[in-house]
Amino acid sequence: MSQIGKRIRIERIINRNTGNTVIVPMDHGVSLGPIQGLIDLQKTVNAVADGGANAVVLHKGLVHFGHRGYGKDIGLIIHLSASTKFSPDPNEKVLVCTVEEAIKLGADAVSIHINVGSKTEAEQLKAFGEISRICNEWGMPLLAMMYPRGEGINQYDPDAVALAARVGAELGADIVKTNFTGSVQSFKRVVEGCQVPVVVAGGPKMDSVDALLKMVRDAMDAGARGVAIGRNIFQADDPKKMTRAIAAIVHENADVKEAMEILK
Repeated sequence: MSQIGKRIRIERIINRNTGNTVIVPMDHGVSLGPIQGLIDLQKTVNAVADGGANAVVLHKGLVHFGHRGYGKDIGLIIHLSASTKFSPDPNEKVLVCTVEEAIKLGADAVSIHINVGSKTEAEQLKAFGEISRICNEWGMPLLAMMYPRGEGINQYDPDAVALAARVGAELGADIVKTNFTGSVQSFKRVVEGCQVPVVVAGGPKMDSVDALLKMVRDAMDAGARGVAIGRNIFQADDPKKMTRAIAAIVHENADVKEAMEILK
């Protein structure tokens, strides 16, 4: 029965026609504070929903301010992990929400953040395993944000990214979010080695819109099933149009030129 529940919830965060998804994480307020684009959370959620996003990622305390009961529907993913920029170890992540709390808030999925190679990797993996078990028990989809981060680790190295993504699949994630490795060929190896759907992270705010859209196009060409892009969407000049341009690539197989036309 729980697996039926998981399938129903997944349909709310993945487009059933394309099998792809546009997720907009908005959990940055814990790590970075009230940054541009997340001051008026409801306004930003409205914009990305109207632009065609499939889901947003929020922390539990702001669900009441950022999620809606009107207009175009959008999936809700509750983030379970947290750390702030003031932490002595920025790669350490702790659990601040439970799967049961997320269910009570009406979540369609939950997400966790794991830094593979960090000093606290063991504790983070242990927490991952427990969350995965509980998600299976309740039929709750699990998005794992898997990053290779630690001393001496290049977080965009294809081998390191492939390892982090595979760990996500091995420990029970339904969707894995990870870094783009710089080329279609190298990211294709990441996707093929992961087994479960991979979505590409947006990373820090990029100066070039063209470069952002090319990354999305290359990731999709490599076999990604969508994106999980935060700052490059909600800090864009027009978050609605940016979401629409990225959604055109993800769901309509648009090329970069066609996506740029949407922004104009």
